[in-house]
Amino acid sequence: MKKILVCLLTVLAMPMLAQYDAHLTGHVLDEATGEHMAFVNVQLKGTNIGTVTDESGHYLLKDLPIGRQTIVFSFVGYETLEMPITIIEDKTVELKMSLREVSQQLNNVVVTANRYATKRQETSTIVNVLNPKLFETTAVSCVADVLNFQPGLRVENSCSNCGKTDLRINGLQGQYTQILMDSRPVFSSMASVYGLEQVPAAMIDRIEVMRGGGSAIYGANAIAGVVNIITKEPVRNFVNIANTSNINEHAGYDINTDLNGSVMSENRKIGAYLFASHRTRSAYDRDLDGFSELPQLRSTTAGARLFFKTSAYSKITMEYHHTTDYRRGGNRRDEEPHKADIAEQLRHNIDAGSVAFDWYSPDEKHFVSAYSAIQHIGRDSYFGAGRDTAAYGRSTDLTSNTGLQYRFSYPCGLMKGDLTVGAEYNYNGLHDKMLGYNRDMNQKVHVVGAYAQNEWKNDHWSVLIGARLEKHNLLKMPVVTPRATFRYTPIEGLVFRAGYSSGYRAPQAYDEDLHVAAVGGSVSLITLDPKLRPEYSHSATLSADWYRQFGKWEVNLTAEGFYTYLQDVFFLREDGMDAAGNLLFTRTNAPGAWVGGLNIEGKVVYGPWVTFQLGYTYQQSRYTVAQQWSADVAPQTRMLHTPDNYAYMLIDVEPVRDFTISINGKATGSMLVPHLAGYIPQDEEVKTPSFWDLGIRLAYDIHLYKHYCLEVSAGIKNILDQFQRDIDKGEFRDANYIYGPSTPRTYFAGLALKL
Repeated sequence: MKKILVCLLTVLAMPMLAQYDAHLTGHVLDEATGEHMAFVNVQLKGTNIGTVTDESGHYLLKDLPIGRQTIVFSFVGYETLEMPITIIEDKTVELKMSLREVSQQLNNVVVTANRYATKRQETSTIVNVLNPKLFETTAVSCVADVLNFQPGLRVENSCSNCGKTDLRINGLQGQYTQILMDSRPVFSSMASVYGLEQVPAAMIDRIEVMRGGGSAIYGANAIAGVVNIITKEPVRNFVNIANTSNINEHAGYDINTDLNGSVMSENRKIGAYLFASHRTRSAYDRDLDGFSELPQLRSTTAGARLFFKTSAYSKITMEYHHTTDYRRGGNRRDEEPHKADIAEQLRHNIDAGSVAFDWYSPDEKHFVSAYSAIQHIGRDSYFGAGRDTAAYGRSTDLTSNTGLQYRFSYPCGLMKGDLTVGAEYNYNGLHDKMLGYNRDMNQKVHVVGAYAQNEWKNDHWSVLIGARLEKHNLLKMPVVTPRATFRYTPIEGLVFRAGYSSGYRAPQAYDEDLHVAAVGGSVSLITLDPKLRPEYSHSATLSADWYRQFGKWEVNLTAEGFYTYLQDVFFLREDGMDAAGNLLFTRTNAPGAWVGGLNIEGKVVYGPWVTFQLGYTYQQSRYTVAQQWSADVAPQTRMLHTPDNYAYMLIDVEPVRDFTISINGKATGSMLVPHLAGYIPQDEEVKTPSFWDLGIRLAYDIHLYKHYCLEVSAGIKNILDQFQRDIDKGEFRDANYIYGPSTPRTYFAGLALKL
């Protein structure tokens, strides 16, 4: 065994030990202006060998493998180019390139669709990418605020006391979505309660969104889709400092400060990206009754992402971050929570990290990845009403993900084949203790899974067939979730896709169960039906994606139909009061439900000066048999909190150089929401009005020295002030009766120093 290990390590180290006296040099120009481009990524395809152009636009790659190679040039906002070249021993080859500015990043590489890097236009499933520029132009500070600018996605505030957010994809609640951090499923049920607000923009490189079932590759809960938050990796030496300050009508404030930067060794084998973010927000009381509609918030995150290139064909990547998060809502917020009529107070301490080792063969036929990720949450809480001294709680949550993946690429006639196999072990240990409510939830989840998929593809066709086998410790039998997708590209710029996948959810506690809401002077609690059965799903999608360039004009139009059927769907049923007068809900099974609709997205761009983007979703979310969540309301089939229509809009205009006008808007149609008794005499269902959340941002870049820049910005959020009008008042209110834009009309100003 020892000899085998030594041989294996020797083979892996051979590329690192081999040295070649062969170099590549050149420069990169902007095709339109002829100016030299700084900080362009220059990479030897299939290896870890790469660099960036210097401030003068020049680059140098040393000690390259000899023979036929491919050099990849990439830069945000420009077309990615691949150039074949022959590297000759004892010679320096010169290669000069020009890049064309584009808006439709069709050649961007995404990883969420197939669990390995694939060009976006070649994926058999649509993957949308949210880049850092969107965070800037919409002036948002965290993941929760930016996801609304995607078709089929809606993020809403679901508690006026603690600010709990709920992400819905294609009409399905957050529990149906798998949230990943660097492709690892460490967002547990507890992490999902407030997690989207606890991930700051400073640590994010991009967010990849895949709508539709993803359980075949990412396991349970990826029924509605997958949101993959990918953290930044160092590419060059830089430092950024930014501050955005917001103020609303009652002099309430929301201040966010970011500091981040990266450092690289001279040979670019070691790099580190460091980030820190601090956010502080005052509570917001819309009707001045002393009870908050938005909680007070203090959140700090700091961490780092590092890599070490062990050879030209292998790399170790590590990431760690720590978050402290405090939030307090209700009334009497400057006193101890048990002295308030209503209070929800939480203190989170979160530690998360991951490590991965990636190796691929010089001929690009083999790829191996071994990885592990872990997240620990400690939460001190108070969910109480009526000055209850026994409403304090303590929760701990530990989540881990460990796996191994192998991919083999091979020729298959006129097509290329990619076979991917892998195995994973997921663990979640949750202990949620609130003795005042006789709740001591101690849940341990062990999931062992293995998956296999094969994709055959060329420029015009791709077919992917795969399946995942999983054994969940809360289920008696293993679960098999198959997946099949198809892509057809008849001409360049036109792509048709179709897909099917199945999924499941185990009978366990989810984020909604770990939140205690104040209702009618008491609280509401959720318990699981002892006979709760697992929920199964079947999802299908059909889409067309068209892209065309007319001179300086670029046009992109996407239409995607979706349908998901849920068998034994989970349903919350009101079950009266307990002995202490708390409202009880039970999670049980309904016979079934379905969600279907159409996502449409369009984008028109004119050079670097004008960008217009619009997304619209029409959907229906219905139970197959009418359900009654309260004895005070009639049974009906329509799912709650699911509008049939919603849309978003993004406009960016650069009328003069360095000055940008950005306009954004989110529209939401009418929906049914539950309103529990307390402030009102009995439970009722309310049909909400439609609303339109419109914002504007003005920004100007001041060039200080070389590539050093100071950006000055200002704007208004929710210009029309379309905040909810019929808010409950006082201590008997329903904290979950909240809908519409998450913030009132807000004015903001920002400074960003980029060095």
